[in-house]
Amino acid sequence: MDEILCKLKPLRIGGEVMKPGFALAALLATTLTCACSIEQPSLPPPTAQESAHPLPFRGRLIDGDPSELPPAVAISLSHNSTVTFSYREELAHDEYYIPVLISALDPVTHVGAPLGDYGATAFASLSIIDGNRILADYTAKAYITKSYSLYSESTHLELDRAARAAVREKIDQEL
Repeated sequence: MDEILCKLKPLRIGGEVMKPGFALAALLATTLTCACSIEQPSLPPPTAQESAHPLPFRGRLIDGDPSELPPAVAISLSHNSTVTFSYREELAHDEYYIPVLISALDPVTHVGAPLGDYGATAFASLSIIDGNRILADYTAKAYITKSYSLYSESTHLELDRAARAAVREKIDQEL
């Protein structure tokens, strides 16, 4: 190791000359400090259906999947009602990433710094109809993002579930 350090040229930082061994140690300390201070965002927990309150009326589902409804609507379903529910969800994905050349040369990349973000946006709409009369129309949008690094990466399925749960919670709050 000493032979390698002796062959390295001194490093100039801000007009001061640093010995190669000290420069290497300073770089390592800075890298570890930066990597340890990076905070990863957490995904919101899915809401429990037990905390939902039923709507003041019952309705039947004419459009949508019963297992993918906001909790308040799901517990207000009935097969013999004149009121109908129409629920629809859409998902969109995006990704931001640091260019490979930059991340390959950046030393904090190798200690776990984020390389980019995955994102999922959920759009939802709920229509409540009684015969030919529209009782209510609700729309909501939720965006969830999660950073990834060399050592950790969330799946698109995790983001999809979190975005769907968030948009259903927003519809539930509007109800």
